Amino acid sequence: MDAVTYPNEKLADFINNTVVPLKIQVDSKLAGRFEVKWTPSLLILDGEGKEHYRTTGFMAAEELIPSILLGIGNAHFNRDEFADALAAYEQVLTKHGASDAAPEAMFQRGVAGYKSTHDPKPLKAAYEQLTKKYPKSEWAKRAQPYRLIP
Repeated sequence: MDAVTYPNEKLADFINNTVVPLKIQVDSKLAGRFEVKWTPSLLILDGEGKEHYRTTGFMAAEELIPSILLGIGNAHFNRDEFADALAAYEQVLTKHGASDAAPEAMFQRGVAGYKSTHDPKPLKAAYEQLTKKYPKSEWAKRAQPYRLIP
């Protein structure tokens, strides 16, 4: 990714303005702590070092940005910061709707909407939107039980 992805100026600006990047060697003690077995690996951690999202393998710049946003959304979701999670998922969907991260962001948006309101309508909406826009995605399959919500 050093040769292809990271030199992308838009990506570099996004990373430097959004997260605290840390590049480590796979044989380092820190890599051992987080059980990094293959590179490149992207981990989204919170301030206490708790992992909230992980991807492994090469990603082009146009896929890395939405993946990072998805990880940020998941970090907020895991801390019950649903408004911030919803904002991150929405960014994936509005700015990167064709990315591989978009179906998961749509699913997570439905779950975060439910968790923040205890109203099941966002779950049903997620199912309907996933089957319409990303019908072959694993996230559309995972949302199938939500079709039963009245």
